[in-house]
Amino acid sequence: MTEPALAPGVSSGVGASLAAGLAVVTVDQLTKTWAEHRLSDGRTIHLLGSLRFNLTYNSGMAFSQAKGLGPLIGTVGLVVVVFLLAGLRQAGSRASALSLGLVAGGALGNIIDRLFRSNLGFFKGEVIDFIDLQWWPVFNVADASIVVGGLLIVLTAWRSSRRIAAP
Repeated sequence: MTEPALAPGVSSGVGASLAAGLAVVTVDQLTKTWAEHRLSDGRTIHLLGSLRFNLTYNSGMAFSQAKGLGPLIGTVGLVVVVFLLAGLRQAGSRASALSLGLVAGGALGNIIDRLFRSNLGFFKGEVIDFIDLQWWPVFNVADASIVVGGLLIVLTAWRSSRRIAAP
């Protein structure tokens, strides 16, 4: 079953996107605050198999690359969020609007850490990571949202191109 395309500016797609982004930011910040309070003493909570909660701080970006470049990473992140929000009006379906909301919400969640979780200055804060699979870099809800949203963007673009190419 195909989704009806949304005209630019249709509120259901934009509303879904903004709601998804707000939900991601809220859950991300609540879980990071919980992790800081429960795991700050070096405690690790083992859940299932290799999954555990283990508090770490990341001053870089994905996979702890570019450590210490927080101001640059934060500024680029803000630019990306602005472009994603501007792109909402161009979203061709609810799924693509939702995926943009997931990515924007995840980016904002990590930007909030850089802005407000430090007294060191502009974008000098570190991103809180705590979901530890032990075979993958430690991540958070915002990171997971960015990955899922990005995959949905690719999937919806691929489905859309297949529909257009079909005779």
